[in-house]
Amino acid sequence: MTTQRPTIHDLREPVETPGDGIVSRTIHVDDDIRVVLFSFAAGQQLSDHTAAVPATLEIVEGEAEIAIGDEQVEGHQGTWVHLPTGMPHGIVARTPVTMLLMLLKHGG
Repeated sequence: MTTQRPTIHDLREPVETPGDGIVSRTIHVDDDIRVVLFSFAAGQQLSDHTAAVPATLEIVEGEAEIAIGDEQVEGHQGTWVHLPTGMPHGIVARTPVTMLLMLLKHGG
């Protein structure tokens, strides 16, 4: 399965920050990777969860508290995190946040 978008020059463009809630949009999928943009209203959160594949996340805009296992990381524009398979993680948006998530599929 391949779903591709043309080059994106501003990662804030494909998703509009909601007044309340969380919006996500898949911007690319192929056999190796799935790329999802998230936009969080201030105060919104994703509770601790795990992923079945390795992942990375990057804060594109805003400020957030990121839980990675037992560690708390202050996230702001430019913060990048690698999440190994099965690593518990969660996020709380302190301000409106745009976040890029990349799910790295295992090669066979």
